[in-house]
Amino acid sequence: MIKDFAHIKFNNQQLPGAEFDIITLENLFQMTGLEHELNELQVVDFFMLVIIREGKGKHRIDFTDYPYQAGSVLSIRKQQLHKFYLNPEAKGDLLLFTDNFLVSYLEASANEIAMQLFNELLGPPVFQLEEQQAEASLRIIAQIKREYFEQRDQFSLGIIRSQLHILLTTLYRIKSKQGLTISNIKYLKEFLEFQALVEKHICSSSKVSYYAARLNISSKTLNTITQSIIHQSAKVFIDATYIKVIKRHLLNTNLPIKEIAFETGFEETSNFYKYFKKNTGLTPEEFRSTTR
Repeated sequence: MIKDFAHIKFNNQQLPGAEFDIITLENLFQMTGLEHELNELQVVDFFMLVIIREGKGKHRIDFTDYPYQAGSVLSIRKQQLHKFYLNPEAKGDLLLFTDNFLVSYLEASANEIAMQLFNELLGPPVFQLEEQQAEASLRIIAQIKREYFEQRDQFSLGIIRSQLHILLTTLYRIKSKQGLTISNIKYLKEFLEFQALVEKHICSSSKVSYYAARLNISSKTLNTITQSIIHQSAKVFIDATYIKVIKRHLLNTNLPIKEIAFETGFEETSNFYKYFKKNTGLTPEEFRSTTR
């Protein structure tokens, strides 16, 4: 089997047992003795929200490097690939939380807002706040910090959960007003179910009919859903997800291409080459050499 990327599990050492944590970017960059290197690609099993207070830098999310500056907001969802670029000049706040901490306590409509803010397919994972917007967001974070580091009583996590909900909703409203979110959410719930299925089963099947059957809908209806939400056919979305998975395997191992082809569901290596080049314009070897 292919060795996967480092999977970073939620581990709150500041307040053991809590499913929320907060740390400054500058403190994170100074940490030693971590089980993984911050500047290596990794997958987190929690949500990560980063708001930059000072400095400039960049952060990789999936296979794209996103520049940031003061007022930038970075949202990284559970099971997303990312890595830090160590930068002693950058200062910011990282809010880390599990899906159980927030999402399970929200109503469906609030849940959809949280999911849209962190879903890179429904809007860019990095966007910019104006100065007053950044100041307002940092005031909420300051309240969270006071509750988390100073108050710390039996009411603190409940209050933090409410403050985090306010922060996420505020950021989503800003992002929406910038035109960076989807306007038609009629099929959002169905699309998110489809997305989760594809990400789980992509190496088993890349056929639209396979996922339509699992959702108990027709292929035509599935295409209507994806066109409504991301303006793509279901097949285009499936292929994009498949390519993302293949890229992860290519970058994370030195195994022969033949073995990677087999592990990702291809019986013939030649078909693997054709599929990858058709969708990327590169051979697997070319992608490895230019991206690492």
